[in-house]
Amino acid sequence: MKVKITETILRDAHQSLIATRMRSRDMLPIVDKLDEVGYYSLEMWGGATFDSSIRYLNEDPWERLRELKKHMKETPAQMLLRGQNLVGYKHYSDDVVEKFVKKAYENGIDIFRVFDAVNDIRNMEKAITVAKKEGAHVQGAIAYTISPVHTIDKYVELATSFAELGCDSLCIKDMAGLISPQQAYDLVKALKTEVNLPVDLHAHCTSGMAPMSYTAACRAGVDVLDTALSPFAWGTSQPPTESIVAALAETKRATGLDLELISEISDYFKGIKEQYRCILDPISEQIDTNVLLYQVPGGMLSNLVSQLKEQNALDKFKDVLHEMPKVRAELGYPPLVTPTSQIVGTQAVLNVLMGERYKVIPKEVKDYVRGLYGRPPKKISAEIIAKIIGDEEPITCRPADLLKPEYERMKKEAEDMGIIHKEEDILTYILYPAIAPAFLKGELEEEDLTPIMEKKHPCATADVSGIPTEYSVEVDGEIFNVKVNPVGGSVKVVEEGAGEGEKPSADSLAGAVTSHMQGMILSVKAKVGDIIEEGDTVCVIEAMKMENAIHAPHGGTVKAILIAEGDAVKSGDVLMSIE
Repeated sequence: MKVKITETILRDAHQSLIATRMRSRDMLPIVDKLDEVGYYSLEMWGGATFDSSIRYLNEDPWERLRELKKHMKETPAQMLLRGQNLVGYKHYSDDVVEKFVKKAYENGIDIFRVFDAVNDIRNMEKAITVAKKEGAHVQGAIAYTISPVHTIDKYVELATSFAELGCDSLCIKDMAGLISPQQAYDLVKALKTEVNLPVDLHAHCTSGMAPMSYTAACRAGVDVLDTALSPFAWGTSQPPTESIVAALAETKRATGLDLELISEISDYFKGIKEQYRCILDPISEQIDTNVLLYQVPGGMLSNLVSQLKEQNALDKFKDVLHEMPKVRAELGYPPLVTPTSQIVGTQAVLNVLMGERYKVIPKEVKDYVRGLYGRPPKKISAEIIAKIIGDEEPITCRPADLLKPEYERMKKEAEDMGIIHKEEDILTYILYPAIAPAFLKGELEEEDLTPIMEKKHPCATADVSGIPTEYSVEVDGEIFNVKVNPVGGSVKVVEEGAGEGEKPSADSLAGAVTSHMQGMILSVKAKVGDIIEEGDTVCVIEAMKMENAIHAPHGGTVKAILIAEGDAVKSGDVLMSIE
């Protein structure tokens, strides 16, 4: 029986290697050729593409979907949907889930791959039933991981639930590249035996085992394999399409795909890759068997590197990797996939950067422990629950049952702001209320990827008078990040109620409250004249896709506020003065 191929070049491949930065204009010229190959499907939407399109590319993700679909006459368009999280990082109310799934189908999605970060079927029911009602193919995805509580029997149990909900196929979603050849064989065999549905294996090459696991899965009867064209394969991405097609060509499981056509398309993406070389971190392209210890998924690894760079803390990379499995175990062994990968990863980063474990706890981590993301695979200890949410009791019901309908309310908010031009804009605002207004008003600009010798270095973390301050230097094949700080100058800012002047330092301002990370100000919780107690939340920063509260280090009166909602801040920046 022929093995079918799902091509990930337009979604997971670049999400894993270049933090989802590929532009639509680099996809559209080659979609017709991709459509000719005979793939089972093209994964081209969902996951982090929605967020990145708005946040970094100044592109409308709905427009991307429509434009790509116009060129896909033969190949089904596939998206990755995070169950009740949709393409965001929290649970949305059922009315929003229904509207989003319907609009995604209407705009061109044929196959919905639906998963939940903690494999809680309750979090996938709504999306699955709506997509099925619309007439789409629904693929129930098992978030694969290894831990003392993740067994083949548990995965078969979940797959059975997918079948009962009417799913058309199953996916083993091995986002961290953890599945060994033997595990792949055993799990595929069990699913094929116990659940009468086609099985797709999706794995990353992080550990180096994925191609061997694909071969074992073929022996066990797998129906579909996920691959990526070679320029965006290997490392934290999928196995290369060309290699898998060639390896199976002389077997009973041959794909029947044309290698010459695939090679022609691959040559196109070789050129595209060079345009993004500046944001392709060498770490993401490497095989790292330490993933078997840390269980960090492909997309998370490249984003983790990016986040640490933003915080000027790339030297803490190994410390964070060591902290990751500790946090994961304490939080009940959630599979590391969005959004739990961000939840575990961000908490691990903060534990390392703060020098004290759980000194700073993002809202999302608290909500996870409260049970608002679903049932953890293993019960969290009372000690950790108390440390994170104090005396609160975690919920036991379906999390979305606690959410009031929000579509109409947020629709009115968006309309009052004058940012709605089409129905899809309402959903964009609901999913990303912090950044969507600026995007929908046309106030955002595309992230700069111009060459190093032009005005702004595309990989720099700062831009002083147009001079790049951060460089990647290769010495004997090893890449070093070198930061050059300007001497003898100062950065000027305009403060509220003052003229232009130098930005105050923590040492020069009495009672200064500083940011402990780089990010964007989501909200300011205090105003001048307020009496503040030690520990009060004075503002909230969005950093590493999480909401992080800044607490007053001491009590007193707010004398000055130096930031406003929407401002970008760096670690160490003074936010306000409390005397």
